[in-house]
Amino acid sequence: MTDVRRREASPRVATTVVVRLVVGGALTLLSVALGWWILTRGVEPFPVDDWWNTLLAEWWHPALAGFSRVMNWVGGGWFGVLAVPIAAAIGLVLLKRPWAAAYFLAAEAVSAGFVQVLKHAFGRVRPEDILVISDYGSYPSGHVANAATIAVAAFVIFPRAWVAVVGAVWVVLMAFSRTYLHAHWLSDTLGGALIGAGAALLVAAAFAVPLDRERRNDSSRNAWLG
Repeated sequence: MTDVRRREASPRVATTVVVRLVVGGALTLLSVALGWWILTRGVEPFPVDDWWNTLLAEWWHPALAGFSRVMNWVGGGWFGVLAVPIAAAIGLVLLKRPWAAAYFLAAEAVSAGFVQVLKHAFGRVRPEDILVISDYGSYPSGHVANAATIAVAAFVIFPRAWVAVVGAVWVVLMAFSRTYLHAHWLSDTLGGALIGAGAALLVAAAFAVPLDRERRNDSSRNAWLG
């Protein structure tokens, strides 16, 4: 029975690898293309960037500012870059999903690496009215890239509709908070979402076989226990 299940799973896993490579590669290339387009414009932001930046300035409210500052801390710095991935990996190991933990950490590392490469390649200037201290390069948003990586990786590990919805909301809220603090232009957050999701899918393709085996073993164990 085990050999039959393996033979049935092989074509499905192969298809999954191809889809993740194609979609992940396309999202990554789109992020690079958007960055190149931004570079060719010089320091001039897109009209939609100016419009959104001005609109949020008019929407100023202490509660939204406080929320955005919390998101700034949660999504970046030592907490977002180290504490969250490590805590998630430990949780997955405790759930007996070591390959999922390894995938999550690898996706986070690759995403962060991609972001830094693009930041230094394009060197976009941040909005002048920025309200927080940030690192070099406005494009792409590292906070949004990290949020997108977490959202996609979570869905790869736990493919449930509610996981996808929660992940999408998390990415949108992070994008809003980054632009509300004027730490990024709106197009920076789009680039961050593209590169973060792309990185998560490309790494997921590399981990497809062990992740699938681990998920099937976990399902079989739960069915036996239940």
